[in-house]
Amino acid sequence: MFQVRRHQEPQPGQSRTVRFEGRDFGSAVSCFLVDAAPGQGSALHVHPYPETWIVRQGEAEFTVGGETTKGYPGDIVVAAANVPHRFENTGTGRLELIGIHPSDTIVQAPA
Repeated sequence: MFQVRRHQEPQPGQSRTVRFEGRDFGSAVSCFLVDAAPGQGSALHVHPYPETWIVRQGEAEFTVGGETTKGYPGDIVVAAANVPHRFENTGTGRLELIGIHPSDTIVQAPA
């Protein structure tokens, strides 16, 4: 048996990022499908589990703890559990990345 969450085009002014909660589909994994304009990104936050990002398109700067690194298409970046982290689109085009959360729900707190 399978379940499908169909893509829906966002309304004008609505975020293009998709939040997928695995528990709603019987999955132990959740994720964000990020589609961000230049300068956009996440605020500094933490999770009680590691977060894994896969950069699909564009350029991002990742901050994990006190360190930063750039990410480019095909790169995989991992932030350890309970370490404050964030990302920002530092390129000139759209940033597409997948943020993988090894939990059936996304558990996030401000840093």
